[in-house]
Amino acid sequence: MIDDPDAGPLIYLVDDDETIRTSLSRALDLRGYRVRTFASAQAFLDGYDGTSPGCLLLDYGMPQTNGLQLQKHLRESGIDLPVIFITGHGGVPESVQAMKMGAIDFLEKPFKQSALIDRIETALEIGRERSAAKRARQEFRSRFDSLTEREREIASRMVANPAQSSSKEVGRQLGISPRTVDHHRARIFEKMCVNSMAELLEISLKAATSGDP
Repeated sequence: MIDDPDAGPLIYLVDDDETIRTSLSRALDLRGYRVRTFASAQAFLDGYDGTSPGCLLLDYGMPQTNGLQLQKHLRESGIDLPVIFITGHGGVPESVQAMKMGAIDFLEKPFKQSALIDRIETALEIGRERSAAKRARQEFRSRFDSLTEREREIASRMVANPAQSSSKEVGRQLGISPRTVDHHRARIFEKMCVNSMAELLEISLKAATSGDP
């Protein structure tokens, strides 16, 4: 199933207890959330396509692949879906491990619905921020890849050392004339959709500090 990313975030609920899946999905649906349920970690992996932002409500104590194992798999696969654990079996060591791997929270059943909603809202906001950062990284990479080899070389030098990013300095480093650097600089700004060195530096820093696309 391919989700519609324009329809809003999804809550992915993974729990082997059908009663929990039914009651939680109904409660969340009544509050206006979009919910997809899965009876196992493998069922989630088979059905998740990554097109819709959202968060993962994950039971810890599942057979075959438990919640921590699924969380570890997602992390190693580069899937940064925010995770909220819901469990009746986990203890302190498990909760500590989950939080170290980036879980939003580790809620023990039974939990107050208001507490779950609060965590979901936090997770969805984090998910939106991550999705926006990923789109920005991908856009930056696409623009950077459109540069010629020489343009990439010049852009990289300017970003790496802004204090020596003048056409004269860059030309001296590369053994070309400042006029030639000016020509390349204009093309770089045009392709990167920026109007100044400051803007180029800003978007490159955002891409660098947000992780790989």
